[in-house]
Amino acid sequence: QVQLVESGGGSVQAGGSRRLSCAASASNWRSSCMAWFRQAPGKEREGVASIDGFGTTIYADSVKGRFTVSKDNAENTLTLQMNSLKPEDTAVYYCAYRNLVRCATPIATRYFSAWGQGTQVTVSS
Repeated sequence: QVQLVESGGGSVQAGGSRRLSCAASASNWRSSCMAWFRQAPGKEREGVASIDGFGTTIYADSVKGRFTVSKDNAENTLTLQMNSLKPEDTAVYYCAYRNLVRCATPIATRYFSAWGQGTQVTVSS
């Protein structure tokens, strides 16, 4: 059973930055498709960014140019660097694991088999 643990959530003012991390227990996580999702109150969980085993990334239109997903081999974590944050970025953020090298488009929940518990990010105006 793959375990994922997110950290780095918190409160930030609009325009600020936040860096999320996800520690994965799967031995092949670096060569697998990993992704970040978020879920705001009353809304469905939506894909934010994904990165495959080759380092190819995909971003939701709403975060392009502001968010960066990466695999930090030194820290052994999946990261999401979020810049120029907006109040509409407020949500619980989840990391997800897919036991395949390639990611699919769109970034949809049905493609992922393991999930973290989530970390809250609140952006105030």
